[in-house]
Amino acid sequence: MSRHWYDYLWIASLTYLVLGFFNILFAWLGLLCFFIPLLIALVKGSKGYCNRYCGRGQLFALLGGRLGLSRKRDIPGWMKSKWFRYGFLIFFFIMFFQMLWTTYLVFSGAADLRQAVTLLWTFRLPWHWAYHGTLLHPGVAQFAFGFYSVMLTSTVLGLVTMVLFKPRSWCVYCPMGTMTQLICKAKSGKQ
Repeated sequence: MSRHWYDYLWIASLTYLVLGFFNILFAWLGLLCFFIPLLIALVKGSKGYCNRYCGRGQLFALLGGRLGLSRKRDIPGWMKSKWFRYGFLIFFFIMFFQMLWTTYLVFSGAADLRQAVTLLWTFRLPWHWAYHGTLLHPGVAQFAFGFYSVMLTSTVLGLVTMVLFKPRSWCVYCPMGTMTQLICKAKSGKQ
């Protein structure tokens, strides 16, 4: 089977996490993982990003499949259900907008920069070594800390479900996958 350039996008996912560990401003690159899937779904009406280009899904497939770190069991039915997937999407949006609100407060001067990454939306991890100030407004760094928190949390959730179930179990309830699926359904006129 011949390999394509996009078969190696797992390297980009891993590189993203490493770069954000050393310099939080690299977290801004994660926006590509938000906008590209949405654009593909809007323009082509397909989940092409999820099926072919998602480096995170590839990373889970590599770790859980080829390296055998997965129990390879079916994901429970409740995790596949619409109520769970849509509920997780709503929860994800709430957390995302809370992050945007905190960023707005720092930009407006109403709050100080929080140099912490929040794992699983609960545990504050001090991340002070990854930011030493720049010519940019502290709000730029605040967004990076918040966005890296979102990306790290979703990666940890994906790793946990990869170990417990099949390698790409995260893909079943991934908020981006759910959003692109909704866009594709809307474009095709299906309910």
